[in-house]
Amino acid sequence: MGSDPQYAKWPLLPLAQHVFTLTNPYATKTAQQTAAKQLQDAISEHKMAPFYRYLAHPIDGILNAVGEGSSHVPGKLPSRKNSLVGMIATRSPTASINLPWDEALYESLKADNDRELEEFQKEEDEAVEKAGDIEIQAARGKRAEFWARVGDKEKAIAAYEDVFEKTGILGIKIDLVLAIIRMGLFYGDKHLVKKHVERAKTLVETGGDWDRRNRLKAYEGLSLLTTRSYNLAAPLLLDSLSTFTSYELCTYSNLVIYAVLAGSVSLKRVDFKSKVVDAPEIKAILGDGEDKLLALTGAISAGPGADDEMTDANPSSATPSAKVAVVNLTTLGSSADQPEAEMAVDFGPLAQLVSSLYNGRYKLFFQALALVEEQFLNLDRYLHEHKGWFIREMRLRAYQQLLQSYRVVGLDSMANDFGVTVDFLDRDLAKFIAAGRIPCTIDRVAGQGVIETNRPDDKNKQYQDVVRQGDQLITKLQKYGQAVRLRGSERA
Repeated sequence: MGSDPQYAKWPLLPLAQHVFTLTNPYATKTAQQTAAKQLQDAISEHKMAPFYRYLAHPIDGILNAVGEGSSHVPGKLPSRKNSLVGMIATRSPTASINLPWDEALYESLKADNDRELEEFQKEEDEAVEKAGDIEIQAARGKRAEFWARVGDKEKAIAAYEDVFEKTGILGIKIDLVLAIIRMGLFYGDKHLVKKHVERAKTLVETGGDWDRRNRLKAYEGLSLLTTRSYNLAAPLLLDSLSTFTSYELCTYSNLVIYAVLAGSVSLKRVDFKSKVVDAPEIKAILGDGEDKLLALTGAISAGPGADDEMTDANPSSATPSAKVAVVNLTTLGSSADQPEAEMAVDFGPLAQLVSSLYNGRYKLFFQALALVEEQFLNLDRYLHEHKGWFIREMRLRAYQQLLQSYRVVGLDSMANDFGVTVDFLDRDLAKFIAAGRIPCTIDRVAGQGVIETNRPDDKNKQYQDVVRQGDQLITKLQKYGQAVRLRGSERA
């Protein structure tokens, strides 16, 4: 019992994505209709009375427009709606497809919940009288899973904590904390997630087994992704690809998307090549026909082979990846804990983004970036919140990659490489230059203008740092000497 994952089924995180889709203006009407139906089916099947009220109640439901059907001040969110970011796409949801409120259905679900709770209490009372601690803990664990199943965040967390306090098995304690993390992810409570990720890391360091260490890696990576710490999330998510078993957290296809995007925006070029471009787990999905076959058969593996110098790619090797077929990842891995088969995902834009960035095909890169925004960033609840930042950072990365190879670049030539107008490139670069993100200057006095890079002189910078630190040290010593002389005169 201590080695097998416990409490890993609830809550169903795909339901939170359905709520997000229902309120997402970028989602198609068909997708919203599907999300609404799946929510209704899940609420009925799992008797989710608290979650149904949380979503659709005419006064307290988060799917209502702010102030609609309630006495709250317009523009001010009700107190219960403190975890909206991550659960819904906008702070004032106006879903075209509504989740209707049915009072009779709610009362029926609530009655079913009350009956289940009575059975759990009866089972626990009998265990206290006739059985041992294991049976008592089992009954309490059922109650905790019940609250997670029906979507009552506060009661579920309290019940998990109660079980945590009364169990002595380290593996189960870790599983309970992971369950609390999922409740936080479900409701978009970043503070709760961060707090319990640190708690789980502390528990794992005291003697957690390999499987739970591996699962926690994916949990922590996803948590960091939601707080825009892509540089910290990328190594964890990429390492999780080869040993992923946390299907209760997300699907494998989603993990691939998160890992590739985090790695693309944060890794240095050498690491980007070894961990993303040449990684066998990613080549098996994003590669062309031959690379995909070699990766799936284990004939290739990621190795150092990355280049330190940035060089222009051979045009013949930088073919667009738009021909990448739709991939069904159920053929790549499976688990008994996986709730359902994964839907086929078109990884073409993601593959083109990676290859065009690495090979310096910047016009294709900008096209792929637009497709990635449309197909992934706009539609995923974890990526949507930071999509503007991600797009901006990816543009910056491409600009830096090209400019560091040249001393002087024509503005019109660079605009042509990126497939944008000179005026757009001028405005976009000016923002990064003013923020100190790109060390260059733009001279548009003559003709279309040129961009001159200011390469940092590391040795001169180190010399200036030593001089400045030396001056600071001398000043501190002089002040210390004065203080000592003053004290000496006082003693005299």
